[in-house]
Amino acid sequence: MDVGMIKEQKIEVRPALHYLVREPLNAIEKPPVLILLHGVGSNERDLFSVAGKLPEDFLVLSLRGPYRIGPQRYAWYQVDFKSGKPAITHDQEAASRELLMNFIEEMGERHQFDPQRIFIGGFSQGAIMSLSLGLIHPELFKGIVAISGRLPEELRAEFAPSNELSGLKVFVAHGTHDRVLTIDYARKLRSFLNGFGVSSFYKEYNAGHGISGEMLQDLNEWLNKAIAL
Repeated sequence: MDVGMIKEQKIEVRPALHYLVREPLNAIEKPPVLILLHGVGSNERDLFSVAGKLPEDFLVLSLRGPYRIGPQRYAWYQVDFKSGKPAITHDQEAASRELLMNFIEEMGERHQFDPQRIFIGGFSQGAIMSLSLGLIHPELFKGIVAISGRLPEELRAEFAPSNELSGLKVFVAHGTHDRVLTIDYARKLRSFLNGFGVSSFYKEYNAGHGISGEMLQDLNEWLNKAIAL
């Protein structure tokens, strides 16, 4: 990858969101954009490592969560598994959602892209955040990518009505050997999306809690089809 196409930027919101940019590799005046959100304990460089394998038409922005939990380790909110199920810290999740909304509103001042073709997605907690934003504000997004995530049941009362959700496109990929968020979470998400008439790609993979090459290949095909519709 041409390192000249990679640059780190700082968004002037409070607290600041840092992000990395992969410009479209094809000359497009208003390209589609894919916003990537990492999982707990990672940072913006994690998902940016696969940016070079994503469709060349896309502007790719890989963001860092606002909560520092260790050296180069960040999160979108703290999560507690003591009960055996993930429990979010609601005020932190809401604050991260507001930061992301601000980011989306302001990124048009810094980048050229097609506002009708905004995709948001991520891995694990990043997938959950992407689903939260997309299901609450479906009017902002063309599609959502959820890899090894789950439906944010805690926010269900805030989801948009079914007639507004039906226009979304959602990519769901999950490993059958995932021990962090088991495959049952993916199946519940699939049932929810089907019940609301949301167009979704759903596939289970022979993998654990991670992103496999097969997932990336399917994601590429899905993204290329989604921007053509």
